[in-house]
Amino acid sequence: QVQLVESGGGLVQAGSSLKLSCAASGRTVRYITMGWYRQAPKKEREFVAAISGTGGSVDYADFVKGRFAISRDNAKDTVYLQMNSLEPEDTAVYYCAADLARYGGLWKSDVFGQGTQVTVSS
Repeated sequence: QVQLVESGGGLVQAGSSLKLSCAASGRTVRYITMGWYRQAPKKEREFVAAISGTGGSVDYADFVKGRFAISRDNAKDTVYLQMNSLEPEDTAVYYCAADLARYGGLWKSDVFGQGTQVTVSS
């Protein structure tokens, strides 16, 4: 079973940038699709971004396209989420996810980390 540990969250002002990291342990994740989800207060957890095992294919939720970038370093079993032009609406707990699969156009995963809080002030 893979364990995921996120880091890099914090409190920033609108317009700022943050880079989240997700370190995997327990088994290598270099061959599987990884991704990020987020959950804002009183809202359902939602998909943010996904990256294929090789890093050659990425996908984003419409609300982050052009602002966020997902990447990975398979030598380190680590996935990143670069977040630019942050908005107060991006405030949420961000979760790393492993072994994503697409069902009916929706990305789904059963493996999540504990999450890291991102708070964007206006």
